[in-house]
Amino acid sequence: MNFSKSRHRAYGAQITPGSVQKLTIVVLMPCLLFLFSCGNKNAQKNAMFAQGPGTYKVVTLQPRTVTLSTDYPASIQGLQNIEIRPKVDGYIEKIFVDEGSLVKKGQLLFKINAPQYEQDVRTAQAGIKTAEADVNTATLQVNKVKPLVEKDIISHYELESAQLTLQTKEAALAQARAALENARINLGYTTILSPVDGVIGSLPYKLGSLVSATTAEPLTTVYNTANVYAYFAMNEKQLLDFTRDSTGNTSFKSKLNKIPQVTLVLSDGTIYDYKGKVETVNGLINTTTGSANFRAGFANPKGLLRSGSSASVRIPKTVKDAIIVPQNVTYELQDKRFVFAVDNQNKVKNVAITVMENTPGQFYIVTGGLKSGDRIIAEGANNIKDGTEIKPVEVSAESVYKDLK
Repeated sequence: MNFSKSRHRAYGAQITPGSVQKLTIVVLMPCLLFLFSCGNKNAQKNAMFAQGPGTYKVVTLQPRTVTLSTDYPASIQGLQNIEIRPKVDGYIEKIFVDEGSLVKKGQLLFKINAPQYEQDVRTAQAGIKTAEADVNTATLQVNKVKPLVEKDIISHYELESAQLTLQTKEAALAQARAALENARINLGYTTILSPVDGVIGSLPYKLGSLVSATTAEPLTTVYNTANVYAYFAMNEKQLLDFTRDSTGNTSFKSKLNKIPQVTLVLSDGTIYDYKGKVETVNGLINTTTGSANFRAGFANPKGLLRSGSSASVRIPKTVKDAIIVPQNVTYELQDKRFVFAVDNQNKVKNVAITVMENTPGQFYIVTGGLKSGDRIIAEGANNIKDGTEIKPVEVSAESVYKDLK
């Protein structure tokens, strides 16, 4: 009997009025939250319908003419790089220039101390005097014998012998004069002059150094940089494109002449003041690098460009009737590029496009997917589903393409 009462009291404790009130609140809360959530969604949906289609700027595409620029890494070389080497043996007595200095043609560069060549000149001069004396003696002999032969006092053989002796002495005199000239030339090699206008390179030998014609390193190198060459390379695909761009059965030289003037971009990113011209191209493709070498010439009146410098050759290319879109209105998905096109019903369609590799700055040149007269959204936008209706606001092409060069 006691056991039943205690169990009845236990069950009675679980269904007190307070417990019923708490249970009711717990059950009603999810229901209230669900109803509140449904109310918010309906309110948002009603607000969206009330707001109407979104407003976006659109632009109508029209063909335009644009200039593309492609940069090619280049190496700068002077018109002439002339190694200055001694032609005689001796010690460097004087150096009249310093590294990096500008020199003119004929300017004195080095003086080599070689006294043996001065001695050779004096010896040759003495040899000439001896030969001249021998010629005079032989001449006197001819003049002495000639009248005696005419009077038949002596035989004609004596005259011929005297004349041959004179010829021998005259030949010896000519040989002595040639020896003097050779000695003077060798002596002149002891003073070394600049063969061209240019810039002096390094000076590996100092005062007192012994040099000769067989010395491994040159005394210096004079870089003629009044005009410079910029050497650059195109790969095989670029070379094919370049060849196809030139119409007609003209020679390769004529095709080179059709290339507009090129620009040199210096290593600090600045543009060189003077335009250049592509002059030659190597007809062979290097099998190691798969490229062909080009050469462009530039004037260098201020001496700003030096041999061995690095730069980039910028070649312009004009594309006519091109469809151009800003890069910031496109997006990429699965290796494809898309734009938001707008049809006549003002509905958006995601259109895949193909573009050229070389693009002008912040724009793409479209080669497929769009045509003249198509409308696209002209501002960055989030992903918009196909068929979404928008409220287009037409903007002028000039405002969209103001940064296009």
